[in-house]
Amino acid sequence: MLTFAAVAQIVGDTDSIKWTALIFGLLGGLAIFLIGMEMMTEALRLIVGGKARAVIEKLTSNRFMGLLTGAGITAVVQSSSVTTVLVVGFISAGLMSFVESIPVILGSNIGTTITAQVIAFNVTTWALALVAGGFLLTQLAKREKRRAQGAAIVGLGLVFFGMVVMGEAMSPLRTYEPFINAMESLDNLFLAILVGAIFTALVQSSSATTGIVIVLASQGLISLEAGVGLIMGANIGTSVTALLAAIGKPRDAQRAAVAHLVFNVMGVLIWLPFLGLLVSWVESIGGGTSREVANAHTIFNVVNALIFLPFVTQFAALIIRIVPDKPQVGVIAPKYIDTGLLRTPDIALAKARMEILRMASRVQGMLVEFLPAILDGDIDTMADVEGRDDEVDELHGLVLEYLGRISQEKLSEDSSAELVDLLEATNALEAIGDLVETNLIALGYEKIEASVTVSRETRSLIERYHQLVVEAFEMALVAVIQKDQGAARTVTGMKREIRSLEDEIMAHQNERLVADEPNRVATYRFELDLVTNLKRVYYFARRIARAAVPEHEQAGM
Repeated sequence: MLTFAAVAQIVGDTDSIKWTALIFGLLGGLAIFLIGMEMMTEALRLIVGGKARAVIEKLTSNRFMGLLTGAGITAVVQSSSVTTVLVVGFISAGLMSFVESIPVILGSNIGTTITAQVIAFNVTTWALALVAGGFLLTQLAKREKRRAQGAAIVGLGLVFFGMVVMGEAMSPLRTYEPFINAMESLDNLFLAILVGAIFTALVQSSSATTGIVIVLASQGLISLEAGVGLIMGANIGTSVTALLAAIGKPRDAQRAAVAHLVFNVMGVLIWLPFLGLLVSWVESIGGGTSREVANAHTIFNVVNALIFLPFVTQFAALIIRIVPDKPQVGVIAPKYIDTGLLRTPDIALAKARMEILRMASRVQGMLVEFLPAILDGDIDTMADVEGRDDEVDELHGLVLEYLGRISQEKLSEDSSAELVDLLEATNALEAIGDLVETNLIALGYEKIEASVTVSRETRSLIERYHQLVVEAFEMALVAVIQKDQGAARTVTGMKREIRSLEDEIMAHQNERLVADEPNRVATYRFELDLVTNLKRVYYFARRIARAAVPEHEQAGM
C-alpha cells in the first residue's frame, strides 16, 4: 500500500498540527490534481476530438441518443466544458439546432459523475506507476496519437497523486476539534451548497471540488449529508464559471452556458425536499462514505436529466427568452466566429463557414437587387445596394483574420485543404460585392446621366442572363456550405447555357447597334458592359463552387 511517508513526515503528527505544511500540502495536492486534469483533458481532446464531432453529428437528432452522446463524450474527455464547446460549434455551424443541443448538455452533467466514481475507487496505489508509464510512452512513441495517449495516462496519474497528497495533508484534522466542529456545521444543507458553489467557482473545476469532498469523506471528516450538499453546490459553481466564460461570446455560447446554469439550479431545487430519500438510497447501496457521495452525485444528475428530457423544447424556449438575440447596431459584429475555439480547428472552420454564409447572404441580396434598380433608374435602391458592400468588406476582414489565426494551429491535411478552399470562397464573395458596388452600380448612374433607355426585348434577354448568374451563385453557396460536390458540378455545367445566352444577347446587340434609334452607341456600351460584368460574377461563382470539390478533382472546373 502506497503511504507517501515523506508527505506524512512533512505534515507531522496529529497532536501538533503544522498549519503551514498542511495548507501547502492541501494547495499543492490541489494544484497537482488540476494540472493532471488539464493534461488529461488536453490529451484526450487531441485523441478523440475529431471522432467526438463525428459521433455528435450522427447521434444528436434523437434526444435520448443526444443525452447518451453528451454523457459518453464528457466521460471520455472528463470535461463538460469541452462538450459544451463542441455543441456550441455545431449549433453555429448549422449541424444542430439549439433545441437538439439541450439533451447533449444534460448528458454532459451525467458524464462528469464518472470522475467521482473513478476517484472513489481505491486506485491511488497506482498513481506514480501511471505517471511513470505514461511518461515513458510519451518519450518512446513516434506517433503523435501515442504520445497523446501517454500524456493522458500521466494526467490520470497526477489526478490520483494529487488526491493522495491532499488526503495525507488533511489527515491530522481528523482529531482537530475546531475543524471537526466546522465540518459538522456543513450538515446544514444550504451552507454546504453555498460552500460547494463558491469553492468550485474559485477553483473553476467541479472535479476538484468532487475530489476534495471524497477525500474528506474517506478520512471521515464530513458526513454523507454534508458531502451531498457540497456536490450539489459544485454543480451550481461550475455552471457559474461557464457563464462567466461565455461573457462576450456569441449568443449561442451564452445560451448554452445559461442552459447549464438554469438546469443545475433547478435540479438542486427539485432535490431539496428529497435529500433524506437520496441519502437513504445511497446508504442502502453502501460502499463507505466516499462511495456513497459518488453514487449520490450520479443519481442526482441522472434523475435530473431524465426529468428535463421530455421538456427539451420548452426548456430551450425558456433559455431563448432569457437570452434573446441582440439587434445589430452600427458596425457589424461577428455572429459565429469564436476565438475560444481556435484550439479545436475542425469546429473553428465550421464556424468560419457559417460566418462566410452570413457574408454570402449580403452579397446575394446585392446581386439580386441591383439589376431592377439600374434598369429602372431607382437611385435610392442603388445607393442602398452600394452601401451594403461596406458590411461585406467588414465581414471579409473578420473572416480573413479568423482563418489566419486558425492557420497557425496544428491542422490535419483535410483541415488545411478546407482552410484554403474557404479563403478562396471568401475572397471570391468579396470580389463579387466590390464588382456590384464599383462596376454595376456605377453603370446605373452612368445610364441615368446618358439618358439610356433599354428596349423591352433587350431587357428580357438581360434579365434571363442575370437570373442564370444568380442561380449559379446560389448553387455555388449550396456547394460550399453543404460541401455538395454535385451542386459544384452543376455550377460548372451551367457554363454552356450561359455562353449560349451570351451569344444570343451579342447577336441581338449587333442588330440593335445599326438600328436607327437615338443614343444607340451609349445604349450599346451600357448593355455590353452590363453583360460583361455579369459574366465576371459567374466566373467568381465557379471559384466559390470549386471549394466544395477535392483539389485533385478540380481540373476542368
